[in-house]
Order: sequence, then structure tokens, then C-alpha cells
Amino acid sequence: MADNRPPLTIVQVLPALNSGGVERGTVELARELVRGGHRSVVISAGGRMVEGLLSEGSEHIEMPVHRKSLMSLLQVRPMRRLLAELEADIVHVRSRVPAWIVWLAWRGMNPKTRPKLVSTFHGMYSVNFYSAVMARAEHAIAISDCVKKYMQVNYHVPEEKITLIPRGLDPAAFNCDACSPAWRKDLFTAYPELEGKHIILMPGRLSRWKGQEAFLEMMAHLVRLRKDCHGVVVGDAEPGKQHYFEELLAKRDALGLADKVTFVGHRSDIPAFYALAAVTCHMSNKEEPFGRTVPESLATGTPVVAFDRGGASESLNAGFPQGLVPADDIVAFAARVDDLIDADAEIKLPESYYLSSQLASTLGVYRRLLEQR
Repeated sequence: MADNRPPLTIVQVLPALNSGGVERGTVELARELVRGGHRSVVISAGGRMVEGLLSEGSEHIEMPVHRKSLMSLLQVRPMRRLLAELEADIVHVRSRVPAWIVWLAWRGMNPKTRPKLVSTFHGMYSVNFYSAVMARAEHAIAISDCVKKYMQVNYHVPEEKITLIPRGLDPAAFNCDACSPAWRKDLFTAYPELEGKHIILMPGRLSRWKGQEAFLEMMAHLVRLRKDCHGVVVGDAEPGKQHYFEELLAKRDALGLADKVTFVGHRSDIPAFYALAAVTCHMSNKEEPFGRTVPESLATGTPVVAFDRGGASESLNAGFPQGLVPADDIVAFAARVDDLIDADAEIKLPESYYLSSQLASTLGVYRRLLEQR
């Protein structure tokens, strides 16, 4: 990602660095910025992804920017001092609480020397005063067309202040090589029930809207169509929501799927699971802003079946439209999975879904804003 212009100091701010699409996107963009010769700084409350972030050349500053509390306003002055000390060119906010802290800090800085302020709408936020801070940035990035339209309709963000940039993925991480013979051997040793089966993958944190319940219902239909399938759910429950995992286990057993669906919890080797799978499923029960698992799986060459709505529909239309089924039609979903298990899938994921494109587009946003100064 060579750039002949002077390197920039980019500060990204988000609540924490534990897991999730926003967090992974932040870390990946940080890595690409460093590779491009820029100074990358991330401010968060910390988390298990910090070590990897540091090892890839970024700086991390721990700050309690995650609490949904008026006490967070105590971080405004420290944030203002920090941004000045860092001599940041760009401060890029990715969540609402940090956005409030940053915006209040930024507003009190010298307009001639303060960093340019960018936000990314990672979701279709509830329409209220609290969420509206994301639209106060000088420029906003939308991760999908449905998010862009939501911003325009609900927050009246003008067209010229929005750039559509899909989340980019790293082709070095998401490819069929991730599933090595040694990795397979280790997996089958730990989960012998998976060996010799067509793996039907359901990735994503355990959450009611992510569709794990629908996945179990779909698997109940699928195993009646064919006996050589096994469902694998990758992801863990959010803190304090372990009871939902217990509900899913009870539902699995009630559907007679105890020997047909395996929960493997949080995994850091998700690319290998994509490459192992016969089909990946995306079953969110509402419009998802992007649906990162769709392009990730497609990049490994594994077909995806998804409900025809939201950001998942957009990326599937772009790379594998035959994977779309009518929203909430469980029977049609199972039939499509059945069809694709033995099919030769023709997958063509556009370049706009890769990190190189995301970085170029994001840097373009940064540079245009700086030129306005």
C-alpha cells in the first residue's frame, strides 16, 4: 500500500478490543496502515486483541472509553490533551460512547490544528440524541448501502458527507490453505463426530438476533434430507448471557440434534472452519448492517446461504447470488443448503471486499478531509 505523500498519524477509538466485527476491522485496518508506513494508534479500554495489535506495529492507549455512563465525560479533557500530544491527523470513531468523548474533546480544540474527525456507522443505530453523535463527524463511512440509506433517511447526513466502504478482508487469512491436514487432525481428535461429515457452519457470537435458533430448526430439516451433515456453531455468548447458550443446548436436544450439531465456542481459527465447511449459514433475524461472515466464507471458496435482507444480501448478491433465500423461510434455507453441498459453486467476490480496497478508500477519505484544511 505504498503512498508517496507524507505518512499520517491515525487514531482509531472504540470501546474495547475483545471480539466482534468492529474490533477485528479496527485491528486489520491498523495493521494495513502500519504496512503503508503510517502511524497507527488505537484507544480503547483494552482486551484480548491488544497483544496482536501491538505485535503488528500499532500503538495502544488504554482509556475507559467504554462505559455508558455520565462518568465517561470525565475522559473528555484527558482525550483532548491526548489528541494534541499525539499530533493526530485523523481521529476515527467507531462507536457511540467513544464518539461522544472524542467529539466533546475535539470541539474544544483549535479548528486550525485539530485532527479531522471521521466516524464509521457500523450499524443502523436507534434514532435518538445519543446515537446522533455519529453523524456529527466531518465525514462518515457507511459499511453497506443499507446503512448509507439509513443514515440519509434517519440522520439526514448529506450524500457528500458519506463514503460507502465495505469492510475489507485479508486474502492471506481467508483462503482454503487455512485448513491444513494438521489442523484437521487436531479438530477431529477434539471433535470426532465431525470426521467424514459435510460441515454446515454457523459462525457468530451467540445472540438472539444472530439466528442460532433458526439454524437449529434448519438443521432439523436438513438431517431429514440427508444423514451425512453435521452442524457446527462457532462463537460464544456475550458476558452475562450464558443462559442463552444453555437455551440453545436445550433446543438442540429437544430437536433430536444432540449428535448432529456441535458448539465449539470462541475460536481464533475461524478461517480454517470456513475452508472446512461445505456451506456457511447466515441467519440473522433482522437486517444486519454488513454480515462479515458472508464475504469471509466466500473468500475461502465456501458457498454461503443467507436470508435475502440487509448487508448480507448485498455482499451475497455481489459474490454468490444463488445463496440467497427468502427471509425467514427455514424450509427453503435447508433445501438450498442441500442443493449446494454437492454443487460446483462459482464464487466471484469483488475487490471492494478486500483490505487493499478498504485501505485505499479510507485513506482517500482521510486525504480529502486534510486537503480541506
